[in-house]
Amino acid sequence: MKRFSYEAKDLSTGKMVKATVQADTESAAAKLLLSQGFTPHSIKEDTDDGGLLGKLSGRIRTKDRVVFTRQLSTLIGAGLPLTQSLRTVHDQTQNKKLQGIIDDVIASVEGGKSLSDSFSQHKDVFDNVFLALITAGEASGTLDEALKRIATQQEKDAAMMSKIRGAMVYPAIVLFVIVAVVIFMLVAVVPQVEKLYADLKQELPFITQIMVFLANLIVNYGWLLLILLGIGVYFLRQYLRTENGIKQLDTLKLNIPMFGGMFRKLYMARFSRTGQTLLNTGVPMLDMLKITAQAVNNTVIAESIERAADKVKGGKALSAALKPEEYILPFVPQMVNIGEQSGKIDEMMGKAAQVYEDELDEEIKSISTAIEPVLMVVLALVAGSLVAAILLPIYGLVNNINLS
Repeated sequence: MKRFSYEAKDLSTGKMVKATVQADTESAAAKLLLSQGFTPHSIKEDTDDGGLLGKLSGRIRTKDRVVFTRQLSTLIGAGLPLTQSLRTVHDQTQNKKLQGIIDDVIASVEGGKSLSDSFSQHKDVFDNVFLALITAGEASGTLDEALKRIATQQEKDAAMMSKIRGAMVYPAIVLFVIVAVVIFMLVAVVPQVEKLYADLKQELPFITQIMVFLANLIVNYGWLLLILLGIGVYFLRQYLRTENGIKQLDTLKLNIPMFGGMFRKLYMARFSRTGQTLLNTGVPMLDMLKITAQAVNNTVIAESIERAADKVKGGKALSAALKPEEYILPFVPQMVNIGEQSGKIDEMMGKAAQVYEDELDEEIKSISTAIEPVLMVVLALVAGSLVAAILLPIYGLVNNINLS
């Protein structure tokens, strides 16, 4: 289908509307608009894709998606037609890239496609969880509720990730300051000490010789070190995009000292919350497991969920299928088991998610508290080494002068 930009009069409101529509020909687009209660004034085939700059510019944040989803849920729940709801949300959206995507969705819906199919054309923005909930909402006639659950799910996930990033900010800043101070001392202070000893024809202490070597390395070959660092980072990033690299990084996250427990609780909260949302919307169990395996964003956890899904497909209860998996924390299958007995698996998964979200808050606080003394020890060792490398030679010179 081709895409046409049009200007038409909405017969129900008498207002002029500018938007896009998908159709095979211009006349087909005109017929489609007439059938939807619009009198077209101009229809023109849209051949401008925005160029490379248009495709690359702009970024859709989680907040943008949440606001869009909540607004669309409210309008549909109020009884407005789908296309009118989308146009209203489009006008209220400030993110230009998201506006362009909404334009495409409107054109696709007006072309006869379902809302889920229209959103699926933009999988880089709308993930599998989003699409599954939209599909279930359309099938059950509860699209507004499905959209509301999507927004809640996105908000909770974004809140968890924000807390984890916040816990990483302080140590990152301290480490950056330590590195900056070390480089400054090596480049600005240590060469002066070396020059002083050279003028007096004295031999530098061993620790100062090491500092001088590092200072000369930075001053004379700093450009080469930066190039090598850049090359190393590039190849590391390329490796981490491979299947083996992704799996190794995901395994490291689950087992890294101090942070491993935090990541495990994060993935359990994400699995449980996503599972609850999908089941609550009417998504079948096997589909739920397939989608949550992708939604947890960890290949190791995903493999555990997929193995459990195979067992469920063979007739095993979900709790029994999850229990032997190494990286599925025991509380999840316990709560699922209670849900199986009471017929409320979705509710029990929601409670499990809440428990892990609360525990994650405490874990982040305890990590933030524990990491401060560790950083202080590192800072003390670095500062001590620098002081020893700079002050020992000076004290040595003073003693030599006094003895002479």
